[in-house]
Amino acid sequence: MADVVDRATRSRIMAAIKGRDTGPEMLVRRFLHGRGLRYRLHDRRLPGRPDLVLPGLRTVVFVSGCFWHRHEGCPRTTMPKSNVGFWEEKFRRNVERDVRNQAALRDMGWRVIVIWGCETTPEGLERLLRQVQGLEPVPAADGREKLADPRSPVEE
Repeated sequence: MADVVDRATRSRIMAAIKGRDTGPEMLVRRFLHGRGLRYRLHDRRLPGRPDLVLPGLRTVVFVSGCFWHRHEGCPRTTMPKSNVGFWEEKFRRNVERDVRNQAALRDMGWRVIVIWGCETTPEGLERLLRQVQGLEPVPAADGREKLADPRSPVEE
């Protein structure tokens, strides 16, 4: 099997990838809903259209795919072997957009939580629940972690 995939095959593969209602996103949604949390989905009024919006807690959750959003250190963060320049630029823009959208949400007073696809394990989902409830620190954009009242805006 060749390491390099032809353009038509790559195009077909990429076209089949969904942007919403992904497997990890559905796991997170079912898990939080089963714990009594209610949320909105993909609110277009907010920067980046967060996957889940918990308005009463002023919290948004992004369920980010490790490949597309470049989860640092994750084995799923691979690089396609063909058209490398295109993919490097694509991934760079994705990461910059994520940073920009998350900063805008924080500036608007929202708590921003990111759960990576590889973290949708039972332990990762329990940690997410504690973060949503304000019982466990949420890493801030600058790498600091702190506990916060989930009903009040995060002070940066």
